[in-house]
Amino acid sequence: MNTIEKFNGSVMHTYGRYDVVIDSGSGRNAVDENNKTYIDFGSGIGTNSLGYCDEEWADAVCKQVRSIQHTSNYYYTSVQADFADKLCSITGYDKVFFGNSGAEANECAIKIARKYSFDKYGKGRSTIITLVNSFHGRTLATLSATGQDVFHNYFFPFVEGFIHTPANDIDALKAAADDTVCAIMLEFVQGEGGVVKLDEEFVKAVRQICDEKDILMVADEVQTGAGRTGKFLASEHFGVKPDITTMAKGLAGGVPVGACLASEKCSSVLVPGTHGSTFGGNPLACAGGNVVLSRVTSEGFLDEVQKKSEYIFDKLSKTEGVASVSGLGLMIGIELKEKKAADVVKAALDRGLLLLTAKTKVRLLPPLTITYEEIDKGLQIFAELLA
Repeated sequence: MNTIEKFNGSVMHTYGRYDVVIDSGSGRNAVDENNKTYIDFGSGIGTNSLGYCDEEWADAVCKQVRSIQHTSNYYYTSVQADFADKLCSITGYDKVFFGNSGAEANECAIKIARKYSFDKYGKGRSTIITLVNSFHGRTLATLSATGQDVFHNYFFPFVEGFIHTPANDIDALKAAADDTVCAIMLEFVQGEGGVVKLDEEFVKAVRQICDEKDILMVADEVQTGAGRTGKFLASEHFGVKPDITTMAKGLAGGVPVGACLASEKCSSVLVPGTHGSTFGGNPLACAGGNVVLSRVTSEGFLDEVQKKSEYIFDKLSKTEGVASVSGLGLMIGIELKEKKAADVVKAALDRGLLLLTAKTKVRLLPPLTITYEEIDKGLQIFAELLA
């Protein structure tokens, strides 16, 4: 029995997997079990931020696993203390709660928002506004928060208390932000929704509405955070500071992590007994995360991410078969003129290139450490597939 047969015989079929068995990786290249090499323009959906098995990152995780791999959150660990301290210092937030995924980070944000309002105003102020076309996770609460009808099926009843207004529609948002609302939750770039960047005017209007009505502004930076957009947080591009920011994916370089960062205004809302996580703040994740933070904030690193972004945007805009390019930093969506994104992604596998989709677009989320030579090689394959 081969790997794929064994896998499909035992693992639930919840993904549309490609017939590729990834066996190892180094730098920005993945290698399958037949020793075929692929340039990775997806980085595990934006998770392998430093590429595969980065030496400094791997050394830190391996050192940690030989020291202590896990302990209950009833106790303290120095590696979690270091990670939290660095993350709060970099982002300017007061405190952080660690979980294991973006969905968990968003669940924590939802709980903070509702308890903040309950503690201050009592019952009846629990509605959270999210945006049409958003995506916030696959738990029941975060699916309910997601503003896409395609996800609101099968798992009835969904969690109540979420309404969705169109992105960039300030009037609709103002009309919805009544006295029952405790938070407005948004992605600065809607990733799963097609790599769509919000308008700066709209984002600033959200901040103003939240300030006027004592509503918490919640930023889902699960995909945009940790340097993905050329700033450590995408909020920096828009000149706003949300009350809560959630992170995950590339934050620990490939080890499961979720982080819910809260400003001083709401960082003391959760008290013992109101939230928790068995694996949250796991020493391995924190060890990997410490390396990611160090590298991403090192001198010139994020400037290079922005330069690589401009380079890729320019090249794609001149590529035959490309209708438009959207996104921010190394979070890029490509609308094609004729070919279907899914077909191009599948064909790219044969040519040794890993791509992603987002709705009708081809999506690129390369490692932040990708080289110009690797960019050129991957884009050349992509252009040949479109020609």
